[in-house]
Amino acid sequence: MDQLPLLLLFWYGILHAFGPDHLTAIADFSIGKSRAKTLLITLAFAIGHGVSLFLFAKVLESMEIDETILQWGDTISSLVIVSIGLFLLFLAFTDRINVGWHDHHGESHIHIWFGREHSHNGGELRGRMATALSVGALMGIGGVRGMLITLSAIAHREVDLSMVASFTLGVMVVFLLFGVVLGIVNEAILKSRSAVRAAFATAGTISVVVGGSILL
Repeated sequence: MDQLPLLLLFWYGILHAFGPDHLTAIADFSIGKSRAKTLLITLAFAIGHGVSLFLFAKVLESMEIDETILQWGDTISSLVIVSIGLFLLFLAFTDRINVGWHDHHGESHIHIWFGREHSHNGGELRGRMATALSVGALMGIGGVRGMLITLSAIAHREVDLSMVASFTLGVMVVFLLFGVVLGIVNEAILKSRSAVRAAFATAGTISVVVGGSILL
């Protein structure tokens, strides 16, 4: 395969990643996390999103699909964002967010958790990464229309692994840069329970507004 189709897919991945619903979803999962954890979460979201979108495109590329059916992908993606937003608002306004400072090897850092107990066994991070991977995959349904148009633009080539890699790489570039910004914001601003609750409430409100506007 020549390089032009792959470059087109890479560029499409970049443009696709700038969608407000995608950036909102990443922000929702990354509140209060360190830079390293934020990058892992955004990476999981990008992989799930890219692979899922291409798998759906692969299934649909040779089928005659009515436009109204494809629109359901946007609806599903929007409902996911609204649901995440409502959950964040629930956490923020039901006093379920806990913030604590810990010392490890003489270095103090903040931890945010939900519930009475908090541990360092990595389960919470793995859970967030698995959720981000799943949500990214589910939201991939919403980008199928754009992907089919892009596939048509590159001479009806069949989807292969190089296409998956090119598109996903484009998505990752934007998501990881956004993750770096989120990590900096987390470390600089979210240093108290009130600040964390405000962040959750803000992210939840934005998620509901963004998802609701797409639905409308």
